Amino acid sequence: MDGGKGVAAAGGQITAPQAWCAVTAAGHLAWEVAQLPLYRLWTSAPAYEIALDVGHCFLGDLLIAIFSLGAAIAIWGDWSWPAGHFAPVAATALAFGLVWTAFSEWRNIELQNAWAYSEWMPTIPIPGFDLGLSPVSQWIVVPACAMLACRRARRAGG
Repeated sequence: MDGGKGVAAAGGQITAPQAWCAVTAAGHLAWEVAQLPLYRLWTSAPAYEIALDVGHCFLGDLLIAIFSLGAAIAIWGDWSWPAGHFAPVAATALAFGLVWTAFSEWRNIELQNAWAYSEWMPTIPIPGFDLGLSPVSQWIVVPACAMLACRRARRAGG
């Protein structure tokens, strides 16, 4: 059996992976919608295109988050996570998400012209490129909140 974890989940508590998934999904979707005015498409694209772009970015965020966490767990070699190696896995997953975000923003803005920041986007100056503060913050705040939710669920017996 699962040591009562299934019973705890059925009784109203969620498991650590469920907590991570829920916070990751809700956080990235909310962030994508909230930061829309920081991109030019907010004022230049029709509503259906904006909705498609939000959906595309949200699904991309989920894939990045899943890959980042899976790769971090594999690197640390502890498939009992979050019970084992919690902090190193969390830090590694967060780093992967940040690196991918910086690369994606650079590629899509500088190379492909797939999107552009509005004048409202605060940026971090990097030689040859100004990286948006909002996507960087997203990949710090959302994963950190998901990891905290995961840890709390684990401690609660989920």
